[in-house]
Amino acid sequence: MGKVFKTVEEIQVDQVRFVDARFDLQDKAAGKQAFENGHAPGAVYFDLEQDLSDMASGNGRHPMPSKEQMASLFEGYGLTYDDTIVVYDQGAAPFAPRAWWMLKYAGFPNVYIVNGGVAALEKAVDFTSEVTSYALSTVYFDWQDQLYAPREAVKAIVDGKVVATLLDARAAARYRGEVEPLDKVAGHIPSAKNFDWEQLKEDGMLHANDALRSKVEKNERVVVYCGSGVTASPLYAVLADEGYDNIQLYVGSFSDWITQYDVETGTNE
Repeated sequence: MGKVFKTVEEIQVDQVRFVDARFDLQDKAAGKQAFENGHAPGAVYFDLEQDLSDMASGNGRHPMPSKEQMASLFEGYGLTYDDTIVVYDQGAAPFAPRAWWMLKYAGFPNVYIVNGGVAALEKAVDFTSEVTSYALSTVYFDWQDQLYAPREAVKAIVDGKVVATLLDARAAARYRGEVEPLDKVAGHIPSAKNFDWEQLKEDGMLHANDALRSKVEKNERVVVYCGSGVTASPLYAVLADEGYDNIQLYVGSFSDWITQYDVETGTNE
């Protein structure tokens, strides 16, 4: 998949389309308010719940939107496959990676994440409160279905019909089933390993480390998940940036899995 993260020095700011994906799970209006207060020139705003999830679906807490919903979003903002798209959030957060993954799933070839988020980007560009309008685009989408793992594909792994590693991006205590603040069942998808995505944070940026590299080999097929497909996104993005090329995101994640199947507790490490 190639390079995912870019530093501000690597971005030609006058030749890209910016996407602002800031969000706060505790204050759901905060991201949009931050965008309205000031954003990168020409940026458009993708809201985690209004744009990057289908909250009317019952398939988890931040369910996968339909292809039609995603097409409407991307074309509505005038994006094309010729664009270089640069996504940012508050930095070392899961929201830009979620937007990045959905754009890659929709086939956009040149999409990157600002490593360091707003704090880094503000050093390179003058933020503005002016909102840019774009003409609708028409995109002949080349959907990258191989990037996505639906529930049935994960069940095939659990049942041993498909060989792949399930990697749970949640905190270890949630993975082991000792606590569960959000979902009605505690534990993890059977056979899954655990790698807390918070371990990727370093000085407001996201980076791979030796602990991650030792967890999964580059030749493995890896399916990442979390509680609702949000915090698994940075884990996916970092693996992709490291050159892992056989990875999938289970967007429904644990909150979708438990609607149909049993879980296990403890650890597989």
